Amino acid sequence: MTVIVSASAYLVDLEVDQKRTDAVQSFVKQETVLVEIRTDDGRTGTGYSYTIGTGGRSVLAMLREHLLPRLPGQDARAVEAVWFDLFGSTRATTVGVITSLALAAVDTALWDLKCLRADEPLWRLAGGFRREVPLYDTEGGWLHLTTEELVSGALASRSAGWRGVKLKVGKPSAGQDLERLRAVREAVGPDLDIMVDANQSMTHAEARRRAAAFEPLDLAWFEEPLPADDVAGHALLARSTSIPVAVGESLYSVAQFREYLARGAASIVQVDAARVGGITPWLKVAHLAEAFNVQVCPHFLMELHVSLAAAVPNGRYVEHIPQLHAITDDPLEIVDGHAVAPDRPGLGITWNRDAIDDRRVD
Repeated sequence: MTVIVSASAYLVDLEVDQKRTDAVQSFVKQETVLVEIRTDDGRTGTGYSYTIGTGGRSVLAMLREHLLPRLPGQDARAVEAVWFDLFGSTRATTVGVITSLALAAVDTALWDLKCLRADEPLWRLAGGFRREVPLYDTEGGWLHLTTEELVSGALASRSAGWRGVKLKVGKPSAGQDLERLRAVREAVGPDLDIMVDANQSMTHAEARRRAAAFEPLDLAWFEEPLPADDVAGHALLARSTSIPVAVGESLYSVAQFREYLARGAASIVQVDAARVGGITPWLKVAHLAEAFNVQVCPHFLMELHVSLAAAVPNGRYVEHIPQLHAITDDPLEIVDGHAVAPDRPGLGITWNRDAIDDRRVD
């Protein structure tokens, strides 16, 4: 038995390096919630989750007032048991965003400990399918950028050997979106994957109309065209277009993914380890998707998701949006257009404690 002796949580604000906009919001900062769990063998595991600008203090309160007090005395090796104990203790707020984000911060810390005890990296202990995963860029595709800027960014990604770029859509008219996408496709040629992301901004009728307009451009996927709780609408859209429909960043439980997959409403699964409640449920979603012959392209959190996407056979892509570099020491390794999972024991994230202390807001 490896007994948890203490657990703590704190909040760090990370400003964005450049302006980030989509059809419904601007990404102004990342509220990063970190959890540290100490065990009686002298080890400390560090986990984290995040919000985009709001709600970080609510996640912190959930951790400090409800979840962390239950940890001392529990066996850190029993990751599933701890997860279900915490989940069961918060029945009144599950399934819910705040609870899932809080659970994720604990669960990733326990997985960090699990890997440290085994002296293995996360990508291997979580499955070990391969170490490298193709990379696509989102940072050059924000909605406020001009067509010329989109083209320049896509050409730079292609020159760097990256396998794809994601462009935000949701301009006031379909013609505006189409003009931007067509310019990028004509510039990069047929071999670079182009993904588009509407960030839940459209009705079913509008998404179907724009999908029809986009089809000649051979897009890799159409992401979150409709509100995330509109499973029926996504299923109808998926049946009406040849473009794969991608969902998952705004789903918060394994059961929600099951509904999408069972109804044929998702061709690409973008499960986010923070939003689904941690690595434990992330792996369940990935394996569930594999059973439906669906690929996993996780949302955001590239520093963590590179290891998870590498662990499973259906991990297709890692999304490039750098956000943790201000509080970490080792950048994501990129080789020949692939993200390389860290090979050091633990989550593979080297935290800069001084930088974290400088940015603590609690």
